[in-house]
Amino acid sequence: MSTQDRLVVILTALNLEYEAVCERLSDLTVHRHAAGTRFEVGRLGRGGCRVALALVGKGNHPAAVLAERAMAEFSPAAVLFVGVAGGLWPNIRLGDVVVASKVYAYHGGTSENDGLRARPKAWEIPHEADQIAHHVARSGRWRDGLTAEPHPATVHFGAIAAGEVVQDSAVSEQARWIRQHYNDALAIEMEAAGVAQAGHLNRALPVVVVRGISDHADGTKTSTDGHNWQPRAARHAAAFAVALAQELVKTPPDPRNQKHRQRQECACAND
Repeated sequence: MSTQDRLVVILTALNLEYEAVCERLSDLTVHRHAAGTRFEVGRLGRGGCRVALALVGKGNHPAAVLAERAMAEFSPAAVLFVGVAGGLWPNIRLGDVVVASKVYAYHGGTSENDGLRARPKAWEIPHEADQIAHHVARSGRWRDGLTAEPHPATVHFGAIAAGEVVQDSAVSEQARWIRQHYNDALAIEMEAAGVAQAGHLNRALPVVVVRGISDHADGTKTSTDGHNWQPRAARHAAAFAVALAQELVKTPPDPRNQKHRQRQECACAND
């Protein structure tokens, strides 16, 4: 299969994130799943790889279900989750991009007499995808076409914490919990754990989470949203994601997966 024929699934939670990716696609056609999910399938620019784009909404649970649906429908080379997130450290500037080297599902725990004990799940980015993402970041070409800014967006690689609530405080009980147990997390959001779990259960299909920082999760969200940081951060994440997608499809499919599918097809034919 040629690079142009291979397909990457890109999922977003918000419409503005969806639109930021959609602006970079051409020849879009609607693909309707039997259960009602609407995908738009197109190409990156002119002659780039194929992309199936879908809106999954907020939260890890719908993200997991629709990620699995997309994987079954398209058998993609990789799945990217693209959007905005809250930064957890001052050195992560608004508009910067965070690529998840690790995803924490931070709401796991056990309640005991002396307090809540953390029982997180975690998923690491596949090694090869991580290597490719670092290459894309080093090249800097992913910024082509972005509006010139005094401080160009920087790409950071680190852990992302994924939960079920919007974090907008630096002093709340949840903020203290995250600092205590997930001190290496660079950003916080609400969908990455679901998508990572779906990829893990689908023969370890490569999943990469790309987030643009739209606020600092410290009580200033209303102010930063008022300065249009959400669409700017979404555009930066989309720019990096599509550059990454184009590189990911250049990686030959794992022949072990192809042999596994062939054995499954033979077994089904003999039933």
